[in-house]
Amino acid sequence: MSHRVVQWGTGNVGFHSLRHLIRHPDYELVGVHAWSEGKQGKDAATLAGLPEPTGVRATNDVDALLALRPDVVVYTVKAETRPHEVIPELARILRAGVDVVSTSMIYLIHPPHADAGMRAPLEEACRAGGSTFYVSGIDPGFSGDALPLAALELVGEIEEVRVQELCDYSTYEDPEFTGVSFGFGRPADYTPPLAMPGVLSMGWGGMVRMVADRLGVELEEMREHFDRYYAEESFETPMMKVEKGTCSAVRFQIEGIVDGRPVVVTEHVNRLSADEAPDWPMPPAGRPGVHRCIVTGNPGVQLECFVTGEDGDHNTGGVQATAMRVINAIPAVRAHAPGLISTLDLPRTPSTNVARRRA
Repeated sequence: MSHRVVQWGTGNVGFHSLRHLIRHPDYELVGVHAWSEGKQGKDAATLAGLPEPTGVRATNDVDALLALRPDVVVYTVKAETRPHEVIPELARILRAGVDVVSTSMIYLIHPPHADAGMRAPLEEACRAGGSTFYVSGIDPGFSGDALPLAALELVGEIEEVRVQELCDYSTYEDPEFTGVSFGFGRPADYTPPLAMPGVLSMGWGGMVRMVADRLGVELEEMREHFDRYYAEESFETPMMKVEKGTCSAVRFQIEGIVDGRPVVVTEHVNRLSADEAPDWPMPPAGRPGVHRCIVTGNPGVQLECFVTGEDGDHNTGGVQATAMRVINAIPAVRAHAPGLISTLDLPRTPSTNVARRRA
């Protein structure tokens, strides 16, 4: 069955999402939304770096895109810093009867965890349009639901569920958002947005709450921890130049507390060089990054996930995987009843796009 799709956003994730949608036999790309004037009017293939024109040209005309009557929008714009603009836009799409799968608004990755002020207008829009809204990615997303839920199938008694992203971000060329949010390249007197109280729980707490809800336990609180490591020497990376004495690595944790102890934990260690913060948790030798779930219990279980992009880079792989997590979910989302949903509401959503042998 073919699904009529509009790609909404052409940035880091949207670029790869667009490439996959153009090349995927089960999806018909009918429209592209681009905010930048420099991208408007360009063929989708040009924006995706592909040679064969599609005949689909980017626009910022929302009415024209909704008039195409798509089945689903793949929404990948950077939204977390401007929810007051994005929520009305998403509500407009949903109210028009169009399902949305999104890598944006990670606060809604597990809707019961999100602020009611964000949920309410989207819930109302889903009711009005008979539409469904799903948010996911690789982290937050796959690492915090698929990995722990798979590991827990092998465990008896559970002490702790710990989800880790340990990754060298140096090749992730996103200094304006990721660099600023994490505080990379900034001195100690700079307060990164992620270090502000409550921000980590908004962004990654949904993963913690989702696992806790699946375990059937009630969290007493979430505890946040944020630490930085500062470069001993200056060095260059594709993301940015890191000056001596500025932040070159970040470690943070959100702990879900049950009976006074951490039971569900998500932990990040992100570096701009493999040599930074040598005493913090590391990916396996020879690997620039890993998504890992460690279940301490009887028996104990550890699962590890490595992604590689079509250019051979792990950060490209992470961005591609983020897009594919929601693209692969499109058939299941379209089959679901209207409303805000999470991974707990869906069956498994594997790709069925088997590569054909080329002559």
